[in-house]
Amino acid sequence: MAGRFCLVLHGHLPWVLHHGRWPHGEHWLYEAADETYLPLLGVIERLVRDGVRPAFSVGMTPVLCEQLAHPTFRRGFPAFLTERRDRAKRDASEFERKGEAYLAKLALRAAAACDGTLAQWAALDGNIVGALAEAQSDGHIAILGSNATHTYQPLVVQDATARASIRVGLATSTRHFGRRPRAVWLPECAYRPPGPFVPLAGQSLNPRWREGVGRLWVNEGVEGFVIDGPTLAGARSEFLWEGARPIPVPWEQTTWDHQRGWRDPLTVHRVSERGEPLPLTVFARSAATSEPVWSGRVGYPGDPAYLEFHARHEVDGLRYWRVTASGSDLSAKAPYEPGVATLRAAEHARHFAGVVRSELWAYRERTGRDGVVTAPFDAELFGHWWSEGPTFLECLSRELAQVDDVCASTLEDVLDSGPAAPVVELPEGSWGAGGDHRVWARDDTRFYWDLLGRAEDRFQHLWHAMPWRSDGAVASALRAAGRELLLLSASDWPFVISTGGAVDYGIRRISDHAARFDELANRVADRAAGRPVDPIQERSASLASDRDDVFPDLDLSAWGA
Repeated sequence: MAGRFCLVLHGHLPWVLHHGRWPHGEHWLYEAADETYLPLLGVIERLVRDGVRPAFSVGMTPVLCEQLAHPTFRRGFPAFLTERRDRAKRDASEFERKGEAYLAKLALRAAAACDGTLAQWAALDGNIVGALAEAQSDGHIAILGSNATHTYQPLVVQDATARASIRVGLATSTRHFGRRPRAVWLPECAYRPPGPFVPLAGQSLNPRWREGVGRLWVNEGVEGFVIDGPTLAGARSEFLWEGARPIPVPWEQTTWDHQRGWRDPLTVHRVSERGEPLPLTVFARSAATSEPVWSGRVGYPGDPAYLEFHARHEVDGLRYWRVTASGSDLSAKAPYEPGVATLRAAEHARHFAGVVRSELWAYRERTGRDGVVTAPFDAELFGHWWSEGPTFLECLSRELAQVDDVCASTLEDVLDSGPAAPVVELPEGSWGAGGDHRVWARDDTRFYWDLLGRAEDRFQHLWHAMPWRSDGAVASALRAAGRELLLLSASDWPFVISTGGAVDYGIRRISDHAARFDELANRVADRAAGRPVDPIQERSASLASDRDDVFPDLDLSAWGA
């Protein structure tokens, strides 16, 4: 055998329920369920039926699970599908009137697809999370946890904030999937070692000590997560794990001990922080197997045969056209040909399987060892952004099942194979542009880090000063403030501002959560002081409860040391 292939699908959406519909809001969640998560379950079901183990590592952030299991989503999703089906039928009638018979056929195909999804939804009793939990329980896939709301851990001010987000996230995943995650998706693959930390903004810019990201997760029993390849490339050798103990090695051993595969993304490494080896395995993203899949410019999704994401019939309508030519005007797109696109997806899956095998054999030639190709992608790439993505995944699994030199594996499978030998200290890094924090930490997001840092500091003061352990009313008010703090800390808000994807929505969500946090924090202080109930404040608290009814079992002790 040449080695293992670990496909990692990162499933995440920020809390959008009760926060708008279209173009930003609940529509995101409905499209993700329709185009990614239900198709993924269909792929898993067909593969298992045919005796092929998918072995996908599926990251499901706790905030995404909370939404997929929420009554609002489960009521609204069938209505969304029905509306899409009816729109497709109206499109068909319109195309017929215009004499565009082929487009009418595509519209009727889209309507039939909606009916098929409605039938799948009914067969699952509307329980996407439960179906994924069952697939994990049967050993077909592994579910990865994450912190509660995709907090960008290296840049938060308080270790207590990072710990709480991790603890609430792991508890939520355990509630939804019936078992505690062993491996997790590290939000944005963002890692920071222990050491002095200077807040990006706020009242106090004095350095403070922050624990390493690895230690924060290890303290909660997590055994592994994914990092980006360039982060590993900057690591230094610390130990070799031999038998049951680590043996110190020189920092420069990475430069000459090539057979160990130091800093090679196909080598699984353990992490050391402050000179102490941690029981933590890191899997580095393989660049050679990333770009062909995610890049719409030079990768598979840009193929002329595939459905064009940006060409819709009406502003928020359905898609009936193909890529045609990269960069061509949307008005020049040719009609979609589903059969041709399906064949291309199978060809691309066959090519990608060859890339994986080549990478593994080249690694064996370099080191004489079995390698691990780790290929992490945003789950929504498969189906939402790249319509043929689920077909690609299914064909890829079938291709790999027919070869005897590559073993499709989950991250947990690799963890079960024993501890990694090379132990390294990692630098700061992320999988964002530049491999650092620049996507989230910019001049136009500095206000966000100021607001978040102030909220973190205020929550810590209330947590320590208020009698929440003995006063139920104070505890209830503090839990509500804690939920707003977690939602405010989502990495999505600075991300959509810096990338320009939804600047207005990101600013509004930051402002709304920050304002509600302040109101709820005032309510905590008022409750503790026994002040008369302010009816306006109570209405505000009720609105926060209605809009942000997430993490119902939130445990305030999560903010403890």
